[in-house]
Amino acid sequence: MRLTVIGTGYLGATHAACMAELGHEVLGLDVDAGKAAALGAGRVPFHEPGLAALIARHTASGRLRFTTSYEEAGAFGQVHFVCVGTPQRTDGDAADLTHLEEAFARIARHARKGALLVGKSTVPVGTAARLADATAVEVAWNPEFLREGFAVEDTLRPDRLVFGVRTRRAERLLRGVYAGVLQAGTPLVVTGFATAELVKTAANAFLATKISFINAMAEVCEAAGGDVGKLSEALGHDDRIGGKHLRAGVGFGGGCLPKDIRAFAHRAAELGVDLGFLREVDAINMRRRDRVVALARELCRGRILGARVAMLGAAFKPDSDDIRDSPALNVAARLGLDGADVTVYDPEAMDNARKAFPLLGYAVSAGDALRGADLVLHLTEWPEFRDIDPAWAASLVACPRIVDGRGVLDADRWSGAGWWFRSLGRPAPRWEGEDAEIRW
Repeated sequence: MRLTVIGTGYLGATHAACMAELGHEVLGLDVDAGKAAALGAGRVPFHEPGLAALIARHTASGRLRFTTSYEEAGAFGQVHFVCVGTPQRTDGDAADLTHLEEAFARIARHARKGALLVGKSTVPVGTAARLADATAVEVAWNPEFLREGFAVEDTLRPDRLVFGVRTRRAERLLRGVYAGVLQAGTPLVVTGFATAELVKTAANAFLATKISFINAMAEVCEAAGGDVGKLSEALGHDDRIGGKHLRAGVGFGGGCLPKDIRAFAHRAAELGVDLGFLREVDAINMRRRDRVVALARELCRGRILGARVAMLGAAFKPDSDDIRDSPALNVAARLGLDGADVTVYDPEAMDNARKAFPLLGYAVSAGDALRGADLVLHLTEWPEFRDIDPAWAASLVACPRIVDGRGVLDADRWSGAGWWFRSLGRPAPRWEGEDAEIRW
């Protein structure tokens, strides 16, 4: 089939490349001429494992092209996927649908007869029906469930597909688009607009709730002397709960979960439904950052001013260069404002971090960041950081103190190498000589 993808950011570029991989002819559209040109030349302006190779292969073959023309896109495609971002509004928690509405209106004006407009963006429930009623072109909703770092896999081999449709024809067209995926046995849910929209927002709300639940348990463990790691292990053996996303840490960030749960609660309130628990989910998540800052001060005996802090991580999660609402950079900026000399290192997110936080220091490697540090904060779970030799790291720092904000480092191994080691939700170890003067 001939498909167009409107918007070639993270979601759109991934979807376009994967549709080409499934055998379709694909035209990606973006109003940013520079982005369209870069993608057309096979260059991806962000980090996502496997995506650059996919785009390079299919642009070279001619199966995937990019344009800035809505007229060209309308004439090209039979099915148009709209993948425009829906950020949080600057004046509140609601989603900003300005760009999405403009994209729908513009492609509808140029779409040929019989075309199908398919929304993939995360939107407040009721958006699809409103857009469908405002255009003469048929509309469907096909929410995305991508995890950054696994987006290609999640598109080509998804856990499930959801089609929000009003007609059998729309369902038939979408079945044609995803024929290869469906033949592989992927579960399909065909439903109406409202349910399709709610699947995505409900999934994100549930995930955020599970993460904040275990982080709330970490707070209780710290107060009671428990170990949240062992608590998570025991809970994970319960089939009703499961172990995924039950590791306590500094919390979630990125461009989806924080803004999506706020927009979901806002929209529910408009409908007369109180989802107040999501406000507490959000609050617990933000408190985790406060706790890391507090642990940093505790390890430095309150002497943050002038302390040299090595920040291992800038992206909100590994296998990504996305720094939107990054817990690591939020903590780094707060310590910097307190007078600490913060040096950041991340394998992929350095350029984005420098642009957003130019007053922080930046290292060229983990070793460079560690050299001379009075405190180390591990806040993005890159394999490179998990594999650091504690003895080697101790030889570089001025004082071996570390906060593991992701709960993945081996506490015994680090403590055995002479480190003052703290991790969220775990008992504070007793160190020999901990009442002695701290080296600076």
